[in-house]
Amino acid sequence: MKQMLPMPPEVVQQIAEYFSLLSEPMRLRLLHLLRDDEKCVQELVEATQTSQANVSKHLKVMWQAGILSRRSEGTCAYYRVEDDMIFDLCNRVCDRLATRLEQQAQNFRILNTK
Repeated sequence: MKQMLPMPPEVVQQIAEYFSLLSEPMRLRLLHLLRDDEKCVQELVEATQTSQANVSKHLKVMWQAGILSRRSEGTCAYYRVEDDMIFDLCNRVCDRLATRLEQQAQNFRILNTK
């Protein structure tokens, strides 16, 4: 059996911080909106129907973490997803949740037929 080496606390902290980025529903909404193409902040504000300050706050956090890239054009700031692996991670979680929900639904139907 292969022995696992202990993970340094700094690595554990970085992993926790990365996952915490995805613990905020607004950030997940913004990532979904940026999935196929870059968008300017105003487009994201309109799509989420929230304040520019709120959208900008979440975009900044993801930009600082390296998940998003940013470019300016005139008075507009455009964001796009820089780290596509984020979608692989989200898809795995969504697939797992869908499987669990389907299993729960099947269990519920079995209970209701008894």
